[in-house]
Amino acid sequence: MKNIIITGTSRGIGYELALQFANEGHQVLAISRKTPPEFIKHQNITCLSIDMSDKEQFVQVDNFLKSTWKKVDIVINNAGSLLNKPFEEISFTDFENVYKVNVFAVAELTRVCIPFMQKGSHVVTISSMGGIQGSMKFPGLAAYSSSKGAVITLSELLAEEYKEQGFAFNVLALGAVNTEMLQEAFPGYEAPISAKEMANYIHDFSLAGNKFYNGKVLQVSSTTP
Repeated sequence: MKNIIITGTSRGIGYELALQFANEGHQVLAISRKTPPEFIKHQNITCLSIDMSDKEQFVQVDNFLKSTWKKVDIVINNAGSLLNKPFEEISFTDFENVYKVNVFAVAELTRVCIPFMQKGSHVVTISSMGGIQGSMKFPGLAAYSSSKGAVITLSELLAEEYKEQGFAFNVLALGAVNTEMLQEAFPGYEAPISAKEMANYIHDFSLAGNKFYNGKVLQVSSTTP
């Protein structure tokens, strides 16, 4: 059984992932601002209410790992902030807020977890097809898609920096998934893949993908967008 950290677990893909792992007997640290009621009573889920845009709050993760788990097997950087707004209307603060969640929080959580990782540990970061160089781009997603490109490069760099320790860093660049976040940004658009279906794929990749990949970006999309 693994010790697994998942961010963005209040809904969507993160919610489905946390339940799936926990129901299988893995220990899950679920990180999100809001805590689903069913998580509180689950014996295999520990919840931390953290605002991913506030770096000071990550000390909660460090304290938990020092006092309880002592080691981390899998980290799934799933939390994301999606902004759909014309570029000329995106303020400095808008850009900053998106990058705080989509890039800086990924870096900070990973930095906190590194001392507790061991050979075979796997960090999976959820990116987007919009962050892939040369992929189709969509107006209004300048902040979001550029941030998703940033974490791809970050993961490639970390894979190189920690390859001697045996830590794997991989990225899954997702196409459209029918989540609440997508509906908020694109009302009425129906994606072909459900959150639960995508969670199943990420679940399997997180457990076994590091045996085959390190520093790689896998494009997980059957459609455009």
